[in-house]
Amino acid sequence: MNTPTSKPKVKTLSVFSLVMINIIAVDSLRNLPISAEYGFSIIFFYLICSLIFLVPITLVAAELATAWPKTGGIYIWTREAFGPRVGFMVIWLQWIYNVVWNPTILTFIVAIIAFLINPHLVDNKTYMLTMILVIFWGATLANSFGMRVASWLSTIGAIFGTILPMLFIIILGAIWLFEGKPLHINFNEASFFPDLTSINNLSFLIAVLFGLIGLEMSAVHADDVKNPRRDFPRALLISALIIVVTLIFSALAIAMVLPHNKISLVAGLIQSYSVFFKAYHMTWMTPIIAILIIIGGISGVSAWIIGPTKALMVASQDGSIPPLFKKQNRYGSPIAILILQAVIFTFLCSAFLLMPSVNSTFWILSAMTAQLAMLVYVFMFAAAIRLRYKSGQKTGAFKIPFGKFGMWLTAGVGFLTCIAAIALGFFPPSQIKSGSLVNYETILIAGIILFSLPPLVIYKFRKPEWKD
Repeated sequence: MNTPTSKPKVKTLSVFSLVMINIIAVDSLRNLPISAEYGFSIIFFYLICSLIFLVPITLVAAELATAWPKTGGIYIWTREAFGPRVGFMVIWLQWIYNVVWNPTILTFIVAIIAFLINPHLVDNKTYMLTMILVIFWGATLANSFGMRVASWLSTIGAIFGTILPMLFIIILGAIWLFEGKPLHINFNEASFFPDLTSINNLSFLIAVLFGLIGLEMSAVHADDVKNPRRDFPRALLISALIIVVTLIFSALAIAMVLPHNKISLVAGLIQSYSVFFKAYHMTWMTPIIAILIIIGGISGVSAWIIGPTKALMVASQDGSIPPLFKKQNRYGSPIAILILQAVIFTFLCSAFLLMPSVNSTFWILSAMTAQLAMLVYVFMFAAAIRLRYKSGQKTGAFKIPFGKFGMWLTAGVGFLTCIAAIALGFFPPSQIKSGSLVNYETILIAGIILFSLPPLVIYKFRKPEWKD
């Protein structure tokens, strides 16, 4: 009979493993139709956004993850910098912006299902709302039975439902360009630089930034990396390059075959696939690729339903959450938070009945998600500067070059980018019919306030017995 013994934790994650985690977390087909609106200038926007946003995230995450290689990621960083109250607020915002994000990704999935049944259903609010609620509540129910099997199924679904379709459309676009077929964009200097005179057009920058968030999420695995100081920064750099390249060329492939004023924000991807398949006599591939995207999307939603809820549970160890919401069922799922999440989700979906079109609903929920996500990054960049002074440089951790000046420059650029993105988010794009500007901004401001206040109220009235 073997007697269990205490053994050192085995470091299992390599550079390749981290790269795969990062790509799955960040690369998203959902944002491709939005990005395709820019045409050739998408390259300009992604280069700028990478410089002022993705690079700062990469460097800051590399330093903080290797200095504090603990489960909890951004909650640990902000708690160490500003205390448990701020840490709780940040992890709450990270959880809630994923709740707000879910209707947008499900809108994308349901639109593809509609394309298989009847493309006109994409503008039917009743169909869209019903299907979205059925899928989300079904995924919530599935997650209540635990994630031992679902976790690896979600990973496989993300690979086959996200990465492969993205690479496939890039290949189709390259063949289309090589054969000299008609293009709906111009590859010249004039179209490379976007028109920045309109604040409404510039507000699409939010979509580009939002397509780059999530690279720091792999930090929760820092304790499992074989050589964090060497492997983590290297994996982040490789991931960032792959993500930017695939997002740019996938969006360009869509823009090449669809007129920019005909791109649906929710069905543009499958529309472009149909054009490619029809031209190459491969129409039989349309339902196959659609099903892959649907499976990948649903599995991704399923993973995000349970992931942020468990991350929020990390804060419960500091007594930030009432005992009611700590409740787990016999499968180890945080059932109380799952139900709360589903109720909030259902409330958010009422936006389909209030907004003038599905596209406008899709955009305003995306904008609200981006606003909340930018707030999280504001705290992360501020925490990085604070920790450089408070804790100094820890042995064995990756260090942003040029000392405190390098940290101020890197985190400062990221911080200011987030502030600017939040300001731009209050102006809807001219391409989206979102009703009056006053109503649009009122919904955004009300949403940000509504979702930011609960952690402050909960923390103020916390009780000592809440702490484990």
